[in-house]
Amino acid sequence: MLKEFRSFIARGNVLDLAVAVIIGAAFGKIVTSLTDDILMPIIGKIFGGLDFSSYFVTMGPVPAALQGSSDYAALKKAGVPLLGYGEFITVAVNFVIVAFIIFMVVRSVNHATTLLEREKEDAAAAEPVDVALLREIRDELRARPKV
Repeated sequence: MLKEFRSFIARGNVLDLAVAVIIGAAFGKIVTSLTDDILMPIIGKIFGGLDFSSYFVTMGPVPAALQGSSDYAALKKAGVPLLGYGEFITVAVNFVIVAFIIFMVVRSVNHATTLLEREKEDAAAAEPVDVALLREIRDELRARPKV
């Protein structure tokens, strides 16, 4: 069983998957930072300087210490049931960014694959040099006057 496990890991698929997960996690952090630190403040400024993370509706009683608070994280930590639509908007923007970037990567890979296939087809369709030379010799022999 240990040998089978080693061969499974050595195949490369597991290593490729591990690298993809690590890069995906790092990429997710970059996109989250892009959304939270750059895009959402710009969108908030356009819509009146408000922070989207503070958009929520309380769905239950708020502790006396947090009455009137607009700190979503503190209310959530205190166990107050919240409908955090501002946080949802932020996550939705994250998703759209990630989905668009993945779309662009897949589109680029598909385009590159198509180009490689065309090059292979063109190379396969091209006549070998020796065949072309033999054709030229044949045509020259046919064009000679018969004696």
